[in-house]
Amino acid sequence: MKLNFAIVGLGNIGSRHFNVLQQLKEAAVTAVCDSNKKALSPYKEQVAWCGSNFTDLLQQSPIDVVNICTPHHIHAEMTIAALKAGKHVLVEKPMCLTVKEARQMIAAANRYQRKLMVVKQNRYNPPVMAVQALLEKNKLGKIYDVQCNVWWNRRNDYYTKSNWRGRTASEGGALYTQASHFIDLLVWWFGEVTSSKTKLATLTHPIETEDTGHAIVEFASGVQGSINWNTNVFEKNFEGSVTIIAEKGTVKIGGAYLNELEYWNVKNVPAPSFDLSKQQPNLYKSNYQGSSSNHDKLLQAVIDLLLHQKKNYIVEGEEALLTVKSIAKMYKGAY
Repeated sequence: MKLNFAIVGLGNIGSRHFNVLQQLKEAAVTAVCDSNKKALSPYKEQVAWCGSNFTDLLQQSPIDVVNICTPHHIHAEMTIAALKAGKHVLVEKPMCLTVKEARQMIAAANRYQRKLMVVKQNRYNPPVMAVQALLEKNKLGKIYDVQCNVWWNRRNDYYTKSNWRGRTASEGGALYTQASHFIDLLVWWFGEVTSSKTKLATLTHPIETEDTGHAIVEFASGVQGSINWNTNVFEKNFEGSVTIIAEKGTVKIGGAYLNELEYWNVKNVPAPSFDLSKQQPNLYKSNYQGSSSNHDKLLQAVIDLLLHQKKNYIVEGEEALLTVKSIAKMYKGAY
């Protein structure tokens, strides 16, 4: 058996989905859709259905899963339409831009009895999985502090060449675009953000949203910490990291995109070793780097869930809602 996938939105991340799915034995990309007809040209000879009308896609093409890879502000609308049409949905991060939208998406998945899954590929990074195992087995004991840093570079043309990035209504802010994968991990490990004191600034970019932020947060578990993000780093990404200070150890996952185990000192648990040669960033055609390119693992996990009823770190709607709520709390706490 194969799952039939449709990809909606053929920009940087949509093209990444297409290329990965082409390599997976139990997947077939049967349809692509983009409102920009020029973006469709490379795909016309490769898929059975290729067009710019999303409604026509849902009505005319045999699809099991719709991959929503469009700008943030239309994730909810498209997801609900696809669920209503009887399709499972895999939506790129962020799930959506408001808690209300997230709840509407979850309600639609429940009503139409389809899966609502959200892309969180950093959960498959080997260092992240090693820390997850520590926390599952309570090897760190009481958590005293956590710090997350997202210090990346985004040039002005990243925003000026886009009709949606950097705009409050369509992008939401850097927490949704650059930091949401990191916040997902913190929420996974420590619970949703329950309080935040946040400072935002726009220092260098011609945008409505922030390019710099700092938040002091508390999570549902009672763990406290700080989250810092910045897209003004000189020339290239510098660091994407999570540091945990705990009763029985200290660990830091770092590197430019959360792909390296930079520090490990845990009582009675030796540091694991990894072959990180395959842990590379998403290299986009617009010539910047994103988070680790684990879409192959994530998309295989989608197949395993839907065809074989195996769950492997797949984030579904209710869990993804916690990240949306946490980001909303952080922005609400801004001054």
